[in-house]
Amino acid sequence: MRVLLVAPNISMRMGGEAVIPYHCMRELRALGLDVKALTHARVRDELRASPLWRDGDFHFVEDAPLERFLYETGKRVPGAVREIIFETGINVVTLARLASRARELAREMRADIIHQPTPVSPRLPSFLTNMPAPVVIGPLNGNMVYPDAFRREFSRGFDALNAVARGVSDAANFFIAGKRRAARILVANERTRTGLPAGVPLNRIEVVVENGVDLSVWTPPQTARAVAPTFAFVGRLVGWKGVDLLIEAFGKIKEDARLLIVGDGEERARLEALAKASNKAASIEFLGFRPAAEIRDILASASALVLPSLRECGGAVILEAFACGAPAIATDWGGPQDYITRDTGFLIAPASRAGYVGGLADAMRRFCDDPALSERMGRAARARVEERFSWRAKAKSLVEIYARALAGD
Repeated sequence: MRVLLVAPNISMRMGGEAVIPYHCMRELRALGLDVKALTHARVRDELRASPLWRDGDFHFVEDAPLERFLYETGKRVPGAVREIIFETGINVVTLARLASRARELAREMRADIIHQPTPVSPRLPSFLTNMPAPVVIGPLNGNMVYPDAFRREFSRGFDALNAVARGVSDAANFFIAGKRRAARILVANERTRTGLPAGVPLNRIEVVVENGVDLSVWTPPQTARAVAPTFAFVGRLVGWKGVDLLIEAFGKIKEDARLLIVGDGEERARLEALAKASNKAASIEFLGFRPAAEIRDILASASALVLPSLRECGGAVILEAFACGAPAIATDWGGPQDYITRDTGFLIAPASRAGYVGGLADAMRRFCDDPALSERMGRAARARVEERFSWRAKAKSLVEIYARALAGD
């Protein structure tokens, strides 16, 4: 089977959704498919230096003046405006340019399937219309808002801007029919399905969680748990990740526990100040950015990962923690609901600020009081990843979806 992957970015360095097409390409090749990729030139140098590179398998569209203008202008505006207006604008421009080249390339390579795995937003239009092969889009994941109890504190104009963006999106999808005409639309959950444009046939929608985990990277050597109860946060230090809530909750648990905060971002200085003012300042450590091998070992020795995000569509770090044998504590909202079960961690309802902070503290306290709980949940978490969330398992499910799309089922 010949597959053309079309994605704005294919990159491990960029992280986020850019890793999805990277893993898809690697695993589909391993299953014997002939896979070519079309992406933006901004990731060309990285791909050339990567194990994924094969001459003739990658094609690029070059940077355009409009993309550069949106990028430079977006750097000067607040985060919510940059994310919803400028980053979305860059994606739309790139997608339109990729679609034009994809039509030609699919004919040249006689593609059986054209797959657009990213962007994962259900609302962004797809320009992949009138293609010479069936189009598969997704898995998509999105249609997120903040929990009611935190909307005023964290949205900071996000909801208003998002409402405008959704109106524009509805109009764009009316005129740009890529998603309505796709052979398959893959969605991570029901929340995402309700965010799809009107007119997508229900019989072409399938549920597939978008994130996966590379077990060749996230299987650690035998690592003993840290002697003291240890909790780890891994991610960008931005407001909606809720790290300030984690620091507050951590201040409520027993004295010998440790909190490791891995990552960097615009909130780091403020969060470090909060930690220094905490009654457990000596037990909180900011580690900054760390390579995957170090994060793997941190997670393997931790009592649990804690992800207090308030607008997390996915949460791939949960799967990485599971692969390392670490359970997770996360918000009962959005992406973590797709991963965490009662056997693999705790979901904390974001019903109120005080209740949520208290719930995080209670969950951490349970691991402090019962070290064996971390081991039991960690084993169950590893088994869950192996069964459902490895990239190899996800690639096998994609091959089955491609076959159904080809058959017109």
